[in-house]
Amino acid sequence: MLIDYVAEFPITGDLLPHRLHDLLAPIKAADPALPVAVTTRREKSSDGPAQEFDQMIMIAVPEEDLASLGIPRAASDGVVSFSTPDVRHKGGLRAYNPSTVDGHDPIVASLGCGSFYSYTLSEKVWMALGLSSRLVGGEGQRIVYDDLSVPVFGVAEGETTAQHYFKSSRDVCWTMSNTALRRYLWMRGLHGVRTFYYKALLPDEGGLRTLMGGKGHVVLKPDAGWYELDIREFDGGLLIQVWAAVVAVPPALCDEPTADGLIWPGWTKPMTHDDANALVDLSLVHLDDRFLERYEQNDRYDAIPVVDPDGQWHCSPSYLGQWGFSGCVRVGRNLIRVPMRELYKPKPDREIIHAHAHAVSPTLVGLSDPAEEHMPAKTARLVAATMNLGDLFAQVSREIGKNRAPEEIVKLSRTRLQTEGFRDYPELVRLSQVAPLDMTEQAFLSRCKRLHEFWQRIPNGILRDLVLAGGHRKDAVKSFGSLKLLQALTNIAERLNGESESVEAFGADPQEDDLTYRNPALAALFVNNDLRIADAHESGGTLVHLERLGVDPATLNDGYGRALDIIYDGVIDVLEHLGEQFRTLLA
Repeated sequence: MLIDYVAEFPITGDLLPHRLHDLLAPIKAADPALPVAVTTRREKSSDGPAQEFDQMIMIAVPEEDLASLGIPRAASDGVVSFSTPDVRHKGGLRAYNPSTVDGHDPIVASLGCGSFYSYTLSEKVWMALGLSSRLVGGEGQRIVYDDLSVPVFGVAEGETTAQHYFKSSRDVCWTMSNTALRRYLWMRGLHGVRTFYYKALLPDEGGLRTLMGGKGHVVLKPDAGWYELDIREFDGGLLIQVWAAVVAVPPALCDEPTADGLIWPGWTKPMTHDDANALVDLSLVHLDDRFLERYEQNDRYDAIPVVDPDGQWHCSPSYLGQWGFSGCVRVGRNLIRVPMRELYKPKPDREIIHAHAHAVSPTLVGLSDPAEEHMPAKTARLVAATMNLGDLFAQVSREIGKNRAPEEIVKLSRTRLQTEGFRDYPELVRLSQVAPLDMTEQAFLSRCKRLHEFWQRIPNGILRDLVLAGGHRKDAVKSFGSLKLLQALTNIAERLNGESESVEAFGADPQEDDLTYRNPALAALFVNNDLRIADAHESGGTLVHLERLGVDPATLNDGYGRALDIIYDGVIDVLEHLGEQFRTLLA
């Protein structure tokens, strides 16, 4: 049981400075997210006394040594090792052991000499917890330690160096997550003890004068010897100095959420790892696909959808080979089906809890359409239509004497797509990401912009060459962008097919309407372009643009997911229509 050091300290109530109160108060809460200060060296605070300074080191002490600990000398030094050793003969440093405080291990290893100070997490700490370090910042560098196996970032962090020349160059404050600190202390069976020095110049008030008993200088020490309080008259006030050692953190683990005991929709019995592992049937759980957003939005995770030979799309997030989900299959527009046994296979419990937060009840699953197309499948259709168009444009290019490969035209490799799927194309990965039905207008516009950028991948120069091969003058199309060029090619192909002409007649009889007719078959491309402009320039008018495709504004009250489906399908239909016109022409 932790001692209430604040209650036992002679200075109480409003007379006790906030910073000194925090140094005395043990960490009672087992909140995993709580950052715990493990080393400090700080001067005046904005809300404290006019003159204030503290330095603190946390050390790990066995329970049997707590009663006899006293006040370690590091309370005065403020660092684990003060100055460097003076060695005057060979081997004089053979028994050198600078990394302890009176034989006890610190959480942060620190070295100082009164002028220069250096800090880093103790070797035993970062090695016991398997942490990785990184430097951030320029001149004011800090070290941050991460647990990359989970991953958890910012497990411990603090300043690397500081200087003192009449005043400190900066304050130093090292913090460590409550979870990691308590786990380290628990593994070693040790208590986290703050050993510190604090001083402040306080107003000359009656409460402190009472402690001084009418004297101008007094030193107070308890029988237990855990603090020494020096109060003296100084510069028109009372200067207090405190040297102390307080047991701040016990070797007890934080109360972290566990996946054992979760009740999944459709199940009446709490599920445990053992029960899930014992399942022999394919007991299924359905998740809302927003479960994937956590992984899709962070490049550290692999959440790229892949399709198997049976046409099923899998979406099993994983992390750098450390852990991963398995058996996650897309079902319908926004559902993921996964066997319960696969959910509980080895991975951090927090990931299973994250999946549980997105579990869908069997009733809602029954109301959904398992055959409805999801975003990865739509993206695959978009790719297929684009690849087909690349093949056809390549054939037409050869007919007009321009030898261009399909990959050069659409910037997609059929071989790479067959072997690696979307992995080599970040734009396809983004297009296939989760699009909930209740997606916001801004998210909808952002996705429309990405879709526009994708079908614009065909170089304008190649499209212009094809239009020129259709018999049109260069000066007539020099200002055309990809939209008008694609429209001109559609008009040319439709006219020739309507006249039952072959590709040999491609440039025989150009018509002015080829360049001017606003073809309704390309409406989705024009709307997609307008939506891209609305996103880029925040010009608004989203509803007006969607109404041109027959979208009822009333259907958008619950979100823009259905509108995105219409845009995707419309763009794919345009590419397929253009491909069909050129296939007919070439045939």
